[in-house]
Amino acid sequence: PPPSSHMQDSTTQVIQISRLSFLACGLLFLALASPALAWPEAFAWTLVIPFLVAAWVVRVRTVVGPDGVVARSTFSTTTIPWESLKGIRFPKRGWARATLTDDSEVPLPVVTFGRLPQLAEASGGRITDPYAAADDARAAEAAAAERSPAKDDTTSGTRDEVSEPDSDTETK
Repeated sequence: PPPSSHMQDSTTQVIQISRLSFLACGLLFLALASPALAWPEAFAWTLVIPFLVAAWVVRVRTVVGPDGVVARSTFSTTTIPWESLKGIRFPKRGWARATLTDDSEVPLPVVTFGRLPQLAEASGGRITDPYAAADDARAAEAAAAERSPAKDDTTSGTRDEVSEPDSDTETK
């Protein structure tokens, strides 16, 4: 179909929580329904929790496109133009953090190191993909190995012999 104003650019990547999480929300609702039905006065309010979790799953995302990065968390949305982005840091736990040119950090919801190829593709080369760089290096190495002549481990038959002094003779 022809592009229109309500369609996303083909290079735009939306990184979001898997929709399979709604299954967990349904299971949570079923788990909370039993106490809520047994004692409604005390536990009926807990039935709201699965809907809050589902709303969080729908809301939280990171959108990477030609204009920059949009980080949408639970209660805020931060737009980061490419000119303001200094780099991306991946902490041991949690989601990635965008480091800005003023050295402040903005969390990028749902972005993990495994999503780096998506980020690299959508950034148009502004973010490098270490997986692609490693693949390119392997391919270049394989191409160089095919172009170079095969080295034979056997010797040509000539050998420089080194004579060792006898134990009986002295060297001065």
